[in-house]
Amino acid sequence: MVGDSTVKNGKGDGSGGLWGWGDYIGQFLDTTKINIENHALGGTSSRTFQDKGLWIAVLNKLKKGDYVLIQFGHNDDGPLNDSLRARGTIKGIGNETQEIDNILTKKHEIIHSYGWYIQKVIREAKSKGAIPIVCSPIPRNDWKEGKVPRNNQSYGLWAKQVADKEKVTFIDLNDKMALEMEKLGEQKVTGTYFYKKDHTHTSAKGAVLSASVIINQLKESKNSLKNYILKDPKIVIPAKKKVYLIGDSTMANNNSDPNAVGWGVPFPAYCDTTRIEVINKARGGRSTRTFDHEGLWEEVKNKLQPGDFILIQFGHNDAGAIDKEKFRGSLKGSGDETQEVILTDGSKEIVHTFGWYMTKFIREAKEKGAIPIVLSQTPRNEWPNDKVERRSDTYGKWSKEAADKEKVFYIDLNEVVALKYEALGKEKVKAFFPKDHTHTGAEGANFNALSVAESIKKLKECGLKDYIEVKL
Repeated sequence: MVGDSTVKNGKGDGSGGLWGWGDYIGQFLDTTKINIENHALGGTSSRTFQDKGLWIAVLNKLKKGDYVLIQFGHNDDGPLNDSLRARGTIKGIGNETQEIDNILTKKHEIIHSYGWYIQKVIREAKSKGAIPIVCSPIPRNDWKEGKVPRNNQSYGLWAKQVADKEKVTFIDLNDKMALEMEKLGEQKVTGTYFYKKDHTHTSAKGAVLSASVIINQLKESKNSLKNYILKDPKIVIPAKKKVYLIGDSTMANNNSDPNAVGWGVPFPAYCDTTRIEVINKARGGRSTRTFDHEGLWEEVKNKLQPGDFILIQFGHNDAGAIDKEKFRGSLKGSGDETQEVILTDGSKEIVHTFGWYMTKFIREAKEKGAIPIVLSQTPRNEWPNDKVERRSDTYGKWSKEAADKEKVFYIDLNEVVALKYEALGKEKVKAFFPKDHTHTGAEGANFNALSVAESIKKLKECGLKDYIEVKL
């Protein structure tokens, strides 16, 4: 395959959730008999793919009977000469040329038409005994009155004209994919097959759709590549990464109580949920100790997969009684000291420090290949000396100690939100806390969720930031 980013996006690893159809077409073919090589490069036009030496590298490898799928056009419409890309081609399929001193490459260059470059690739492939297949460029996710505009008067047309002239297989990928998109409808296509932020590049599902259109067109053609199409292909697209949240009521979904909404409830709104799934396992009233003792941690840990993320935030309930009432207090600090407690049912529990439990969660998450992010607790609506109360010398400090010791990401959310609260002032912040001084309503929860998202976006080398959709 030779082409641009709609055939192979980036390194072909789905970075940013974007894929080219060349990354998936192999799943439709019998790879015990045919080898797939995707040589497409993002940003190239029919001209620059050749000027950069990319085509000659493919040509030198070609053997008789090989197939070459060709798709260009998305980038051919740019300027013929500029200091940024200098990748445009002359419109049409004619023999006209234009001589330039390329501002970008500093070389003298003769520029040809789009059709001329496509014809050159076809003829050179045929000279090696290879079998060219020309595709019109995939449609962009632009809609007008429920229809997807075609390029059948420009690059799609010219690709067909050259293919016909050279008597090679032509696949009208543009029109056939647009028809499939129209069957699905704009609302379903946007956010599933394409992303809202990008109308040109497909998601994994969009790339599979493009590949399936090519395969279906090949089946109807006389091209011998159809002999390698699997009857019952098993299409595998990347599973969504998961983001688990563990903590207390300030993060949890609290049984639809409108006056006690944890920030974990609105948090998915700031994530690209087409690529990640946010799973809120926080539970109201829990401390590090009870989250562990009640088996809640074990349940989450058993679900963790390599590459998943886990956000860990505790502290509000760890200051409770250790050996009476709710039996949820943990020992203060980060040490290894313990206390034996007799519970109301007569059973014994060995209680550890807050830092010990936090470290346990972090270590065991890492053992499963998950990526922990530790957060200090959300601030309460308490203002001693006209400053928002911090817990930076206790639970915030111990959370950071655990994160630092285990070399994992840490967000001092307590400080981040406290500073924001102080900038807003007491009266505005009061509206965030309709129930008490600890729990936020929907507005306060959203405020905190946005603060978490912004903080993740600032974490250097944290993969989760690529899935966060906020502008800093």
